[in-house]
Amino acid sequence: MKIFHTGDWHIGKIINQVHMTADQEYALWRLVKLMEAENPDVLIIAGDVYDRAIPPVEAVELLDKILSTILLELNIPVLIVAGNHDSPDRLAFGSSILKAKGLHIAGRLQPEIKPITLKDNYGPVNFYLVPYAPPSLIKEILGKDDIVDHNNALSAIIEAIKQQWSPTERNVLVYHGFVRGVEEVEFCESEKPLSLMSLGGADYVDAAHFKDFTYTALGHLHRPQRAGYDHIRYAGSLLKYSFSEVAHTKAVTIVQIGPTGELATEFKTLQPLRDMRKIKGQLQALLDPQVYEGTNVEDYLHVTLTDEGELLEPMAKLRQIYPNVLALELESKERQAGEDKTSAGEGYRQKSKLDLFRDFYCDLTGLEFSAEKERILAEVIAAVETEERGA
Repeated sequence: MKIFHTGDWHIGKIINQVHMTADQEYALWRLVKLMEAENPDVLIIAGDVYDRAIPPVEAVELLDKILSTILLELNIPVLIVAGNHDSPDRLAFGSSILKAKGLHIAGRLQPEIKPITLKDNYGPVNFYLVPYAPPSLIKEILGKDDIVDHNNALSAIIEAIKQQWSPTERNVLVYHGFVRGVEEVEFCESEKPLSLMSLGGADYVDAAHFKDFTYTALGHLHRPQRAGYDHIRYAGSLLKYSFSEVAHTKAVTIVQIGPTGELATEFKTLQPLRDMRKIKGQLQALLDPQVYEGTNVEDYLHVTLTDEGELLEPMAKLRQIYPNVLALELESKERQAGEDKTSAGEGYRQKSKLDLFRDFYCDLTGLEFSAEKERILAEVIAAVETEERGA
């Protein structure tokens, strides 16, 4: 069975006030063309289909066009789980009506996860769809009081699956979350933390939970990578969504499952409409045609200027050549300011809302941010985010 494993489409994404919908539409039609050529048996989208709980109209219309083409013209089934950016109920709206056309969406986690079974020439392949849900909600759904974090929540889910599965058949799990094996996974700025109380690795799930599945299709991390084992993989995001991803090679993960569960994996890149790059140099040098000729000046750029002294309207001058400059910094001023130019300090882009407020509070008041204050603030932020997701 040939599986197209994707994830983290983030349709409706806005980066530095720039809407990415046109770039996403270009990439998605390239995906459709690739599916037309490769003729997979199924497409997996492992969460974060949209970038936010209430997606803009154009994002919903784009997803509708793409899924309609895949389902109705190519006749390829699509399996989707909700991610932490998605509203589970909005994403799953109408999914029960569309099952007959091959669209299967797991929006809200159910007490019993029944497999979606597809067949090839060698028999059934069972797909178990596990959408994102916070541990507190999983605890309530499964009725297990010992669930305190993502790791033992997922352990309880898999234990329930194994009580009713056939281990001799080919079984595929689709899951959205942080999964870590013996090596460190790589994450980036555009990945939203799964929980506020992330001390001690509370966000992480042990990859060993997935060892007994033929293949595990993961979503959440934006770089294509394995998670501990070759048969447990992140497909990565559809496009580059932050400048921490400039070195990533975005691709569709194509998995072939043989008759006895053996795997063959390959990767097909999707050429973007615009790449995301970093460039560095003096202003006049970057404006020199000999420097930019042969490059795509339409790319999204992070520009670091190495000039000494003041510059007159550098952004306006750069955008005459590079219209999609998204970020501009002066190297000399960055050196002078250092990383402590904000109360958030080093690595502020990777910090959660709770971490940022803690740093702000301590910097402003000079007082300790107690465990009780942290607990109260975490509950407030979690309640707001849960309401936004419609969970």
